[in-house]
Amino acid sequence: MTRKLMEGSEAIAEACVAAGCRFFSGYPMTPFTELLEHMARRLPEEGGTCINSESELEAIGHAWGAAATGYRAATGSTGQGLSLMQESMSEITRAEIPIVIFNIARGQGDYFQATRGGGHGDYRHIVLAPATVNEAVEITQLAFHLADKWRHPVVIYGDYLLGHTAEAVDVSAVDFGTLPDKDWAVDGRLGGTGKSKNINPIGMDKGTKGIEPARFWRALLEKEKKIAVEEPRFEVEGADDADYLIVTFGTLGRFAHTAVKNLREQGYKVGIFRPVTLWPFPKDALIEAAKGKKHVAVLEQNAGQMIDDVQLSLLGSVPITGIGGMSTDPSGFGVGPILDSDLIAARAKDAFEGKDVDAGVIE
Repeated sequence: MTRKLMEGSEAIAEACVAAGCRFFSGYPMTPFTELLEHMARRLPEEGGTCINSESELEAIGHAWGAAATGYRAATGSTGQGLSLMQESMSEITRAEIPIVIFNIARGQGDYFQATRGGGHGDYRHIVLAPATVNEAVEITQLAFHLADKWRHPVVIYGDYLLGHTAEAVDVSAVDFGTLPDKDWAVDGRLGGTGKSKNINPIGMDKGTKGIEPARFWRALLEKEKKIAVEEPRFEVEGADDADYLIVTFGTLGRFAHTAVKNLREQGYKVGIFRPVTLWPFPKDALIEAAKGKKHVAVLEQNAGQMIDDVQLSLLGSVPITGIGGMSTDPSGFGVGPILDSDLIAARAKDAFEGKDVDAGVIE
């Protein structure tokens, strides 16, 4: 496929199709609505199915059922809609059903929701946060691969800018390597044979009485430990010779890059670190990038959420200051004043010089 100018939502939909996604469900909620609309147009053309569900609860139920049969399936919403999906998201994780869930969010206030989860039980989702439409095209396809590789839900954390920014993209299928067979899938082929499959979130084995919770939980925890070791992804630039480091994620990374350029022109040697996986958080890579730095500034469009992971990673080895804040437009879609590289540079400079930075509401 040649490069084509596409809005983010359309490009992500095309990437879903290229990845082999053939089932999508959702309930309209801006800025997720446009992704749902593009999937509703494209999937029937590919022999797939898209359902405009009656609510977010139905949407994740539809996708869960499709994914359990072995289909590559996805759903999504904004953070508000995902709040309604949390019970099912935790059940899906424990039932080890591979599924991709999109949060086309209103800003970056859903970091805790994405990385800590709002459901019950001990679990983590793999969380990917692209900064550009081009990156989102690759990450969307990677998400389906990781979901199948680990039999684990993958959340893609985007926002209004990602969904509505147009870029020239090439949405060609990406081969990430071989995957295990889906011999666990409940597809009906073994009905009546006595060998049918059983997928459940409580560790019940077909043909046995009761459950073995210790064995069940141990297996899930061991899997998540492997994910934490094998799947951290990040971008680091200009950190080798830097005195200072800005840590940011998602589309704010685009503005941070320009801010770093401006700061270097003013004589401040600044690098940038951007986690691509919000979980597993790339702790070891951040520790390496922060070595010898005088100060680390954390840029996020909220009152301070990712900064917890930065502090837990660096454990007081370097001063850390939040330079972001709650910042939005009157519609609440997250297109706020913080999306300004000059403002970011000024706030970072204040932090590096030891001045107070108001991390509350930015107006």
